[in-house]
Formats: sequence, C-alpha cells, structure tokens
Amino acid sequence: MPSGPETTPEAAVSPPAAAGVPRDAVADARPGRAARPARLVRREAPRTALAAVGGLGLAAAFPPYGLWPLSVAAVAALALLTRGRTARQGAWTGFAFALPFFFVLLRWLHVVGYDAVVGLSIAEALFVAALGAGLAVTSRLPAWPLWGACLWIAQEWARDRVPFGGFPWGRLAFANTGSPFTPLAALGGAPLVTFGVALAGGLLAYALSAAHRLRAGGPRTVRAALPAVEAVALAVAVTLVGYAVPVPTKADDTADIAIVQGNVQNPGMNFLGRPMMILDNHVNATLQLARDIKAGKVRKPDLVIWPENSSDLDPFQYPEAYDRIEEAVKAVGVPVLVGALIDHPGKQGYIDNKGIVWDPRTGPGASYAKQHPVPFGEYVPFRAQLSKVITRLQRVPRDFYPGDRTGVLQVGPARLGDVICFEVAYDEIVHETVRAGARALVVQTNNATYGRTGQPEQQLAMSRLRAVEHGRAVVTAATSGISAVVSPDGRVLQHSEEFTRDVISARIPLRDGTTLADRVGAGPEWALAIVGLLSCAAAFLIGRRVRPEGTEEDMDKKGQL
Repeated sequence: MPSGPETTPEAAVSPPAAAGVPRDAVADARPGRAARPARLVRREAPRTALAAVGGLGLAAAFPPYGLWPLSVAAVAALALLTRGRTARQGAWTGFAFALPFFFVLLRWLHVVGYDAVVGLSIAEALFVAALGAGLAVTSRLPAWPLWGACLWIAQEWARDRVPFGGFPWGRLAFANTGSPFTPLAALGGAPLVTFGVALAGGLLAYALSAAHRLRAGGPRTVRAALPAVEAVALAVAVTLVGYAVPVPTKADDTADIAIVQGNVQNPGMNFLGRPMMILDNHVNATLQLARDIKAGKVRKPDLVIWPENSSDLDPFQYPEAYDRIEEAVKAVGVPVLVGALIDHPGKQGYIDNKGIVWDPRTGPGASYAKQHPVPFGEYVPFRAQLSKVITRLQRVPRDFYPGDRTGVLQVGPARLGDVICFEVAYDEIVHETVRAGARALVVQTNNATYGRTGQPEQQLAMSRLRAVEHGRAVVTAATSGISAVVSPDGRVLQHSEEFTRDVISARIPLRDGTTLADRVGAGPEWALAIVGLLSCAAAFLIGRRVRPEGTEEDMDKKGQL
C-alpha cells in the first residue's frame, strides 16, 4: 500500500492547513452563531431580573399597598436599565419591567380567569416595551431625564386611547393620589402628575449614574460631583413643588347627601343572585334611612345616591321593580339617583347603563347613560367571531350602548356630574362633565365582582385625584363597597367597608370655580407627548450620523445590540 499521511474523517472535512486557519479556531467558529442566543440570554438575564423587580416595586406603589415613593424609584430603575442600550434591548427591558407590574396590578381580574390577567397584562406591557425603546435611544441625548419624562406621557397617552378606547389603569398619577405630586393635578391634570413623578425618577437615575462614574475611577473633585448633587436637588424640588400649588376648596354652596350601599349576597361573577335581590337591599336600606330621619336620628338629606346596578331589573319593563323604587323614594321624600340597566329605547337588543333621577312627586326624570362601556365586560367586540372561540364571552348576552352626552344632572338642589364606574379613569369624560357645569361629581359603581381584590381601592384612588384635578367633591356610591366621600383637596372624609350594608350621611361642598387643569384640558398632555416623540426622532437622526464602529459581532460583545 502506498505510504503517506493518515487521513481521518475529521481531517477529510476540515479546511486545509494551508488556509492558515488553525483547526481549533475553525471548530470554535462553527457553533458560534448557534451559541449566540445562549450568550444573549446569559448576558441579559441579570438586567431582565432587575427590570422585573422594578416592575413589582411599581405595583407596590399602587393601592392597596400605596407605597408611592416606589413609583419614583421604579421610574429611576427603568431609566438606568435602558440607559445606553439599543432600541431592541430597551424594548425587551421595558417589557420585562411591565409584565410583572401589570400582572400584580390587574390581578383582580382573576375572578374572570387568570388568562384574562395574563392577556391584558401582555397587551398593556407592549406599550411599555415601546417606552423602553424610546428611553434607550434618547438616553444618549443631553437632558435625557426630561425626554424620558415626556416619553412616559406619550406611553400613557397611547395606552389610554387604544385599542377599544384604551385602558388607563396603571398610570403613574394613580399611584400618587396622596403624595407631594398630587396638587400638580390642579394645574395639568393626571398627565402633569405623571410627568412630575417621571421627571423626579429620571433625575434620580441621572444622579445615580453620575455617582457611579465617580466611583468607577473618575476625578473625585467637588466639580466632578456637582452634576449628581444638582440632579438630586432638582429631583427634590420637582417632588416638593406641588406643595406650592393652590388647591381650591372653598364652597359656593353645600348639599346634604346620603349614600346607600345595599350590599350583595354573592360576591364575584354571580353577585346578582335572584332577581330583585339587589334592588330589595337598596330599597330596605333606604326605608331604614327614612325611619331614622323620622325618629330624628339623622338629618334629612337633600338627595340620596344609589350605586350602579342598584336596580337589577329594568324598572320600565318590570312593574314590581318600578313600584319598589317608588316606595323607597316616597318614603325618604327627596330625589334619589338610581342606577339601573335599561333596555335601549331605539336599539333593539342593546342595554343602557343609566343613572336616573327619581323624584318623590314626579317619578323618573333626567338620566345619564354610560358613555364608555367596558370592552369584553359590557360589550363584546367582534362578537360573532370571538364568541365561537372564547365561549366565556357568551356570559355577556347583550351589548351596552354608549351614551352620547355628559352626565350633568339636577338632583334636588345640586347640579351633579354623574360618572359611572370605570369612566372615572378617563380624563376626557370627567373633564367634559365638569366643563358642562357639574358642581360636584358622583361615581356610581358596582365593584361586587372584584370585592376584596384591591380593585375598589384602586378606583377610589382615581376619585381622589379627580377631586384635586377639578376642585370638586367626589362621592363614590358602590353596591358592595367602597362607598366614600372625598373632599376637593383629595382627602377621604368618610368611607364604608366592603360587603356591608351601610348608609353614609355627609354635607358636601358645591363649587362653581374651575382649576387651571379644567381650562387647559388635554393641552399639556399632547404637548409633552409630542416633545417625547420628537426627542426619539432627534436621537434617531443623530444616531444615523454617528454610528458605532465595528462589526455586528463586535457590537454584540460590547452589549450594543
């Protein structure tokens, strides 16, 4: 046999040594592309975990926990975790931050199903993923804490409006309804409160970043430390500036009210029980109020407020429901604002969710129909298609029809602005109600489905912010709790416990004056959101002119991809 070098199968498929590439290097290069995802996972895991912890911290800033300083800390954490990253990395960090945040915040939806909690959390987290991308690309600009705060506004602006009219839960402002930032609502509404929180958080992140540079080997001089000190001072100033904002509370008139919380027998999805049960609860509580008035135990109110769905049957279709309401109203002898579900008079098969002024002499009169029904709860988008796939949607047999006007109603001597349930979360609805002449606000709500889940506390926090924003007393009437009276400066003066029958009597201020927030409307929100988007555009244009050198693999190793 001819002699010569032995050829092995490995050698047969290896590049020749004459190519000048060592065999070991070639072997390492071959699996490199396949190993890249694993390297990315290992590299991003610590940052992802920190982002998730930051999101959980933000959830703890909201009721029922109410640790508002964590909202500032969470904003700072997200700013630091996205700083200097690419848009793609920032988007992932934002998503990792937002998913646990919304899961904890919206866990009250578990009564519907945890799939609803997860699905809505993912949908909302996508908006924060876009925020994370924006924070990353603008973090290379001068004054990046300012642009970051504007981007928080842009994110909330979009999330409050799309899809299906938006879902405003989880706005930074709603975690700060009893904090130094709260008075800012009287100047620019909920968006300005969010802006203040986000700016303070961004400045805190700037200070921590500057301090880290000093510890990492920078010159330790007073001049070098000045940026960090200035950022902390500005963050403190932004936090405390709200104390300089006047919050108008002086009453032009007053009204004595009674809130009737009749309670429900079956908390959860089946709270209704048998027909007339909830109506009977509210009628009986009102009859007891009438007896207490007659006995001199309580002052006779000017008006009585019942909650959303306090009549579980349409009183115009069921005479027995009509008669029971008449009995209660005549016994107490003052107008009652009744919450009821009514067959829509012009749209066959649709329902109106209404607040009806029921007078003891003239019977039912003026009414307000809820303008913003809840998608998948009060109506089903794409019903024909989705109901076949998600059979649970069949539990919403008929769609609610949206009202087309504000809820300003004359109830006895008071001109009240009726806002039904989740509508209190939407800036425009409450703003237009006050502009139409409401002297106080009423939130008729039915939280029986979500009792003892934290949702009633979250909704009450929104009422507190609206009180400061519009300089109006806010009365929350709930079927099962939490019913409450909130003063124009946001303080909760009285409240009920959940799942108890209760009647709250109070004297509320009626006000005609308007706040600056009433006058400017959504202007500040639009302006700040546009500034945020323009900062992203500026960062993109600057980035195209000054591209980092090196190959994609070099950038990946440096964490730039």
